[in-house]
Amino acid sequence: MTAYEVARAAAQAIAATGGRAYYVGGCVRDRLLGVESSDLDIEVYGVPADTLVGILAPFGPIKKEGTAYGVYSLADVAVDFALPRIEKRTGMGHRAFSVTVDPHLSFEDAACRRDFTVNAMLCDVLTGDIIDPFFGRTDMENKVLRAVCGAHFGEDPLRVLRGAQFAARLGYTPDAETVNLCKSMSLSLLPPARVEEELKKALLLSAAPSRFFEFLRVTGHLDEWFSALRKLIGLRQNPKYHPEGDVYTHTMECLDRAAAVRAESSDPYKFMLLALTHDFGKATTTKEIDGVIHAYGHESAGIAPAKETVMKFCRRADVLAYLERMIALHMKPNILAAANASEKATNKMFDEAPSPTDLILFASVDSPRAAVYTPFLRARYAKYLEVMARPYVRGDDLVAAGLSGEQMKTWLAYAHKLRLAGVDKTAALAQTIAFARKNGG
Repeated sequence: MTAYEVARAAAQAIAATGGRAYYVGGCVRDRLLGVESSDLDIEVYGVPADTLVGILAPFGPIKKEGTAYGVYSLADVAVDFALPRIEKRTGMGHRAFSVTVDPHLSFEDAACRRDFTVNAMLCDVLTGDIIDPFFGRTDMENKVLRAVCGAHFGEDPLRVLRGAQFAARLGYTPDAETVNLCKSMSLSLLPPARVEEELKKALLLSAAPSRFFEFLRVTGHLDEWFSALRKLIGLRQNPKYHPEGDVYTHTMECLDRAAAVRAESSDPYKFMLLALTHDFGKATTTKEIDGVIHAYGHESAGIAPAKETVMKFCRRADVLAYLERMIALHMKPNILAAANASEKATNKMFDEAPSPTDLILFASVDSPRAAVYTPFLRARYAKYLEVMARPYVRGDDLVAAGLSGEQMKTWLAYAHKLRLAGVDKTAALAQTIAFARKNGG
């Protein structure tokens, strides 16, 4: 059975006992937007916990996590059933809440614990009737992001990041009261994994990820997790190359351009983080020389702040290694293309990149005017692949020539340079042997 079939069958059984089942939260919002949700959340009214557990039994095992809070998630299908509840903060941690489950709560009292009005609607599973105690449908029509209940909203700081990713994904703007509520909250105690989870939704599911960071800027929360980004606000650039304005504006525009092509990248998450962090080095390298603004060396200077920022919420070695190399290289494609550089130079660049195709893709994302260089770069990448497919000097070739010892790595590095220069294996082997003999081999 599909999730919707399970939902309807369970709702019919619930109705037979005198209860009622309602879709709640984001799946109702998505339904009104014409989007099918992959995960269904259902709130059950008028049915005690033991009765609900019995009704759900035929649909497969129930996960243990959440049952203490009145949440019954099916293990075999993406449907969560829950009883109405009231939540109250009991401490400073993200999970420091007491929960009171009450199957007979009013719709308004139950929905009051939700974050935004657009997520506080209910939809009868059997009839499709919408219950909207906080006028979320009107806010959807007006593209407004409004806190449901000011007294409860501030109890969960994650709601600031949820608001940011909703602003990005839905294109909604927070109302003044919600902005003020967010300003009064601290995000410093949020678990890094939860921060990354909301960030990923903005970077990977939104057409305009810039709205995520603009929400944080407006509500005063860039410093807690993205202080390096805040330093780019008001930082001037050479208008000849950046007519859009300061480095922050450039980064936001770059993010949105990257979102349009992220599906073409080798890893959309890494690619979007590259778009976010690639110019962090300009904060320390930007200078005006003879009336002209430069940021010489920003590609190298930006590696440390980029890694420091990302490591606050993600410590994956592959992500950090990707950013380190790609940030260092991000200026090269357009520079080499503009200079009609040699194949050796472009081969070396592609060889240093974790993803040469991402490097080419990002070159036009970073500077739309540089799209004219894309055919050149793609042609050179094809040449690089051709060169790399040819036979090349290996360690066993040098051993067969009587070479061995601690300097093997140095000799192979020399052979690799010859390979990138397009030297065929026979000539490269002879040159490498000569180099090794001359240098202690």
